Amino acid sequence: MTRSRVRRTPDEARRLILDAAESLLVEGGVAAVQVRAVATRVGMTDAGVNHHFGTREGLLEALLRHGGKKIHAGVQEVLSAWLDRGADLAELVDVLAKFYRQGYGELGVALHAAGWRDEGSGMLNPVVEALHALRPDPADTPIDDTRLAVAALHQALATESLYGPAFRRSAGLTSRKATSPGPQLSWWTTYLTCALGLQ
Repeated sequence: MTRSRVRRTPDEARRLILDAAESLLVEGGVAAVQVRAVATRVGMTDAGVNHHFGTREGLLEALLRHGGKKIHAGVQEVLSAWLDRGADLAELVDVLAKFYRQGYGELGVALHAAGWRDEGSGMLNPVVEALHALRPDPADTPIDDTRLAVAALHQALATESLYGPAFRRSAGLTSRKATSPGPQLSWWTTYLTCALGLQ
């Protein structure tokens, strides 16, 4: 018995493919995002997936951009109510960390290692602007100081799943402080509070 072919618009097919790739990423990391596995999930052929993204690398790059849009939307959602709730930096750090724990940190590192470079879309500009506005002296402090603090946090969170425990052990931390990202996230919250002059 043969299955009848499902006709989808190109936009619908791309969305289904990216959703399936994202599910595989969350379940098994970058290695799990294979064209055949994605095709099976959406009921397509490998050629159908490649038609929309060219290659696995094209699919991974599109997945990273898809994730970037999700983090941008998630950050915007948090920021809209965040300042009204007292601008709790721990909440913001946790939202960013959660995104990267879903496999996007590993994906970003893998794509970077493969030679892909994002020319910079300013995905975290809303975070920079919100944090800079909280400074006691925003007009007297270069906004690039705030950008550097956010970039350092972003780098740490993006690489946490791959390197966090090893880096903490190399600094002499043991047990839960080495294996759990919780203490490191608390440290980042404290560091940002001090660096932005919000004590």
